[in-house]
Amino acid sequence: MPNVKNQETLAVIKEELSNAGAVWVVDYCGLTVKEVQELRRSVREAGASMKVYKNTLVHIALEDAELPTLDDMLNGPSAFVFAGEDVAAAAKAVKNFAKGNDKLQIKGGLMEGKAVTAAEVEAIASLPSREELLAHIAAAINGVAKALAVCVNGVPQGLAQVTKAVADQKAA
Repeated sequence: MPNVKNQETLAVIKEELSNAGAVWVVDYCGLTVKEVQELRRSVREAGASMKVYKNTLVHIALEDAELPTLDDMLNGPSAFVFAGEDVAAAAKAVKNFAKGNDKLQIKGGLMEGKAVTAAEVEAIASLPSREELLAHIAAAINGVAKALAVCVNGVPQGLAQVTKAVADQKAA
């Protein structure tokens, strides 16, 4: 029978899994306390949170939620980054920290109910952020609207030019 503390932790993990857009699993072994604090800060700025739980409890929570259990990733010391709405920003924060610190290893994760490898997490990190994508969409819409306005304005302008040319021709 699991103890009360583990049952409470299991409930917290299940809650975080249900609210997360993705979960990245990282090996933080060898990081100093300051480095871990810096990693947590950068992850928090990306709209995510980083927690350290027992691998067994995460395995049970994943099993109960009928998600892939990530058995190949849940060995050794693991920290879990629970991404919010902007999954790419959380992956980018982890990847950027791992670039500057060789001790942090990305093991993989879970996204949209499917297990993803470390290479896939890095590919997700290379995607533009939500704000950048929205800016691209807004620029595309603005470009179409501007081209449409120029075309619509061209019709009466052309008609006016033709009318003036005919009037000039009849006057001459």
